[in-house]
Amino acid sequence: MERGFKLKQNNTDIRTEVVAGTTTFLTMAYIVVVNPAILSSVGIPFEQVFMATVIAAIVGTLIMGIFANYPIAIAPGMGLNAYFASIVATQGLSYQVIFGTVFLAGILFIILSLTKLRETLIGAIPASLKYGITSGIGLFIAFVGLRNSGIVVANPETIVGLGDLHDPMIVLTLVGLMITLILFVMKIKGALFIGMLSTAIIAYFTGQLTVTGVLSAPPSPVFFDMDIAGVFSNGLYTVVFAFLLVTLFDTTGTMIGVAEQAGFMKDGKMPRAKQALLADATATTVGSAFGTSPSTAYIESSSGVAAGGRTGLTAIVVAILFALSIFFTPIISAIAGLPAITSPVLIIVGCFMMEGLAKVNWKAFDEAFPAFAVILTMPFTSSIATGIAIGFITYPLLKLVSGKGKDVHWILYVFGVIFLIQMTFFPTH
Repeated sequence: MERGFKLKQNNTDIRTEVVAGTTTFLTMAYIVVVNPAILSSVGIPFEQVFMATVIAAIVGTLIMGIFANYPIAIAPGMGLNAYFASIVATQGLSYQVIFGTVFLAGILFIILSLTKLRETLIGAIPASLKYGITSGIGLFIAFVGLRNSGIVVANPETIVGLGDLHDPMIVLTLVGLMITLILFVMKIKGALFIGMLSTAIIAYFTGQLTVTGVLSAPPSPVFFDMDIAGVFSNGLYTVVFAFLLVTLFDTTGTMIGVAEQAGFMKDGKMPRAKQALLADATATTVGSAFGTSPSTAYIESSSGVAAGGRTGLTAIVVAILFALSIFFTPIISAIAGLPAITSPVLIIVGCFMMEGLAKVNWKAFDEAFPAFAVILTMPFTSSIATGIAIGFITYPLLKLVSGKGKDVHWILYVFGVIFLIQMTFFPTH
């Protein structure tokens, strides 16, 4: 144990790592409920997504713990799951085809993680666009939460409007949201998980939640239920790129943030970064093969670091706890089927993702407008890919006409032209 994880060198011990791993798991356990809830809403069998979610989390987190020796957990990411569902719902394509886009994005991510192209791509994209993309996704998934719960409904005159606040589902959602917000303000560890549990208990006693059991044998996983040929026949290259780009940003940003918190960064660089990124890329590829959206490093890992986690042993504890969750399918399925329990999570996580907006230089219009365009486009078009494309088109264009064209990396010009051609002649909608 000492030789493998270097516990003494990292000023930690087995007990501390176990506590840290348990803390991280509790803060992110909501994903085993929320991810299947989102993806099953477009026809993917709940049990398939549930098993795929757990498998992706176990594979990615074990690779992170064993080969990178970091206390960072991996699981299917928020935002990309909602985007996945929106593509299936709006474009008339089967979920098998969209799983093909995720699989291809995962393969590309693995290749990028083995080369220096990853660093080039990350370095080429300006901070304002990165913050805009993350914030746009935040608004996107918060809107999904509002819509699923009925707080926001379709309105023929104003497109959207406020739902009936006397509806029991909306009342329960608002109660659950307030409970979870209070837990966060009080800095209670695992606030999202405890908030969901509290809402579920209220729903049970008000008759809105029916639980037929707690424990059961794990569902059988489904393997390679995808259509890769359909990706090419439908020209879904922008979707593949969107999955790749967002996962790349999300993972890199999260890993650097947690590594800085834990004191792992050396001269601005993260040791064993290649192994860490391979963990996420592999989880995305494996997850799509079993039936879930892309995986990413979880910022909730910082709660485990705060509890003293410093090595991969923390990650292994998280993976073990994910594995145990497969025996609780009946209760997880019941909770995921009630939007009032999962919607507050979507709304609150959406808020977390807006943090980067404070770092955008809003006084420099050629920096501010592309970020604004991305943020505006994603929720209103229900497409992360469209938001990214708009950002990549407007940023180099505004820089070029303002005389700062040399400040823009050539990769942005290439992608700007590609996206302009794609949106003009080969729209995915």
